[in-house]
Amino acid sequence: MHEHGRFGPIEWARAGRPLPSEYISGDRGLAVEIDREAALFGVVDGLGHGPDAATAALRAVEAVKRSSSERLEVLIQLCHRVLEGTRGVAMTLARVDFAANTLSWTGVGNVTADLVAKSPSGVQIRSSARLTAGIVGYRIPEIRPAQVVSIRPGDLLVISTDGIAENYLDHIDFSAPAVAIAEELLGKDAKETDDALVLTARHRGAST
Repeated sequence: MHEHGRFGPIEWARAGRPLPSEYISGDRGLAVEIDREAALFGVVDGLGHGPDAATAALRAVEAVKRSSSERLEVLIQLCHRVLEGTRGVAMTLARVDFAANTLSWTGVGNVTADLVAKSPSGVQIRSSARLTAGIVGYRIPEIRPAQVVSIRPGDLLVISTDGIAENYLDHIDFSAPAVAIAEELLGKDAKETDDALVLTARHRGAST
């Protein structure tokens, strides 16, 4: 499950695989360009794994795609409604606005998102998404308005499910394209006990 592309200044990729003994993954990613002005990225982790997890995750992805220009917290509320009666999901959404060079993001559950930059010591975490505890489709608290941070050329956004080990930031090759970074993170850090998915998005500077 690999896909990649470019929206404006943002080069993105995602790489994922199901639990090694299974055929279908409950971890899904999405990437949508909005009116050539913004890009919306998301990673959804259906609870557990297998077909029921995949059903919940795909339903969330479809709901987000249908209403992609809405505010992020509205999108999560929409997903909460359409996922009633499913296993539910953890999900994190991130929107990059090209002209403003801002990244807004929010999430429910344990899909982590970090904005990282190359630094003399290796990798600097510039910011991490603030996640709210809960399960979308089952029980979610008040969704906080999305937090907004600046994103600069060279910055890399990494969103990953809990099937990716937490110390993945130790070895990011900033000279590599987004797709190579995503595949390397999946290859080195995916756990054998779960579905795994990672989405990477790089700010490449002005788009020609």
